[in-house]
Amino acid sequence: MKKISVGILGATSYTGVELIRMLAWHPGVDISFISSQSHASERLTKIFPALKGIFDDTLISPQEAQQREPECIFSCLPHAVSAGLLVPFLNKGIRVIDLSADFRIKDLNVYKNWYKIDHPAPEFMKKAMYGLPEKYRNEIKDASIIANPGCYVTSVILPLLPLFSEGAEKIEWIIADSKSGVSGAGRALKLTTHFVEANENFSAYSIGHSHRHTPEIEQELSFAANKSVEITFSPHLVPINRGILSTIYIKTSMSAAQCSEIVQTAYKDEPFVRLRDSSDLPKVSGIAHTNYCDIAFSGGENGQPVIAVSALDNLIKGASGQALQNMNIMFGFAETEGLLR
Repeated sequence: MKKISVGILGATSYTGVELIRMLAWHPGVDISFISSQSHASERLTKIFPALKGIFDDTLISPQEAQQREPECIFSCLPHAVSAGLLVPFLNKGIRVIDLSADFRIKDLNVYKNWYKIDHPAPEFMKKAMYGLPEKYRNEIKDASIIANPGCYVTSVILPLLPLFSEGAEKIEWIIADSKSGVSGAGRALKLTTHFVEANENFSAYSIGHSHRHTPEIEQELSFAANKSVEITFSPHLVPINRGILSTIYIKTSMSAAQCSEIVQTAYKDEPFVRLRDSSDLPKVSGIAHTNYCDIAFSGGENGQPVIAVSALDNLIKGASGQALQNMNIMFGFAETEGLLR
C-alpha cells in the first residue's frame, strides 16, 4: 500500500493524541511531524507516557511545521488559531483536515457573530467542504479543505438529516438535549472541568440558542430541508471522560417507526451508523473508543414528540475518527481503514 505523509498541528490536545494513536497503526500513513506551541522540542511520551512503543517523536513548533510539505495536514487547534496557521500549507496546495470550527460556517457574518472575530482566512472558505461522510462523501473525495464537524453537531444531525431531506414539511420543531463527557471541553485548564467541580456533578450550559454549535446544526439542517431551520439546543456536562448522548425531541406528523425506517434506509450502507431498536436505546458504553454513531427512535404516541436518541464518542466519531474517515476518502483508502479492528 502506498503511504502518504501527514502532519498534525495541536498534537498534544485530546483530539491530537487520538489521531496519533490511530494514524500510528494505519498502514497507509507516515506521520511526518507532530507540532505543539507549548511543548515544542519535547518528546511526546514525556507528556503522554501511554504512547511509549507506539509513537515517540519530538514535537516541533507550528512555525517549524510550516516549513514542511506533507501531503495532508490535520489541525487540532482552537478556532481562529487554526485557520491562521493553516494558510501557509493551503498556499502550497497541501490538503487540510481542520478539526476546529474555522471552516464549518459558510456565512462569514454568522461566523463573526458567534465567534466575535473576523475570519482569519476568508479567501479559502469557498474551497472548504463540510466533512460529514454520510452526506458529502462524493464532495470530500476531491476537496482541498475539510471542515470536520463538531462533536455535538454530529450526534444531533445524523439522526435528523434524512428526516429533513425526506419530509421537512412534516417537522414543526426540534429540541436537542445533549450530554457530553468532560474531554469535550478540551485539555486546557478551566474551573468547570477541575475534578472537584465536575465529579459528582451534572450541569447545563449555553442552553437555548447560545452554544457555538447551534449555527452549525442549523446550517446543515437548513441545507437538507432547503429552507431555514432553527433548533433549541441544550448541552450538558456529565462527569465521564468521553462520550455524547443526545436526546432529540421532534414535533412531527411522522411516527417513530416511520422516522426509523427513513433513517435506516438512508444509512443502510454506512459503515459507522448503527440503527437500534426502541427497546435497545443507544448508550455511551456501547460506542466508547469507536467511530460508531448509534441511533434509535421512540415515542410519538398520542400527538407527543418523536424522540431520537443518539450516542457517539466525542473524541472519535465526534472528532479524530471522523477526521481519519475523511482522510481515507480523500486519499482513496478503504473508508474503514484504521477505524475497525
